[in-house]
Amino acid sequence: MGVVAKRSSMIFYSDSEDHLSHRVRIVLAEKGVAVDIIEVADENRPKELADINPYNSVPTLYDRDLVLYESKVMMEYLDERFPHPPLLPVYPVARAQSRLWIHRIEYEWCSRMEKILTGTKKEADKARKELRESLTGISPIFEERPFFMSDEFTLVDCCLAPVLWRLPILGVELSESKAKPVLEYMERIFEREGFQSSLTEFEREMRV
Repeated sequence: MGVVAKRSSMIFYSDSEDHLSHRVRIVLAEKGVAVDIIEVADENRPKELADINPYNSVPTLYDRDLVLYESKVMMEYLDERFPHPPLLPVYPVARAQSRLWIHRIEYEWCSRMEKILTGTKKEADKARKELRESLTGISPIFEERPFFMSDEFTLVDCCLAPVLWRLPILGVELSESKAKPVLEYMERIFEREGFQSSLTEFEREMRV
């Protein structure tokens, strides 16, 4: 992947299909961080992962003596450790608003995505309808600024982009007439060099 520039003391254990791993890979790519990315599958987890992470879970970020296994913590750590380009606002109020948007993305959209992928057919159909309606309903917000509630690309976009990229495999199709601003936002985000570099082979096939 494009993120790996040279051998590094930083290691990122990543699931090639998981949106939480994807959001961290986007941050790594946007920052141009030198990192060794190890793709981990459920049936073939490296022994060292269980040694450093009590949950044996991915994503997991290992940086010297530090081990992180929560995606939001990883993203903020990377933003502070590699401050350029900044992916969170400088001022406390704006930073708090960004964190709240990330919470809402997880609560309203990521939770429905998980229902589509893992729930019963009835649960998946209901979540699919709710996700489509929610994205369509919030569409006008995407007209106001080039990025999600911001003039600059932020961690909020890093969290939202993996969800939007997965819409085809979720069976969620947005109407050009009703959700054009969302679709235009998606096009801008997906064309970014950092986003393209973050994609695994499996993720690229989601939109072939």
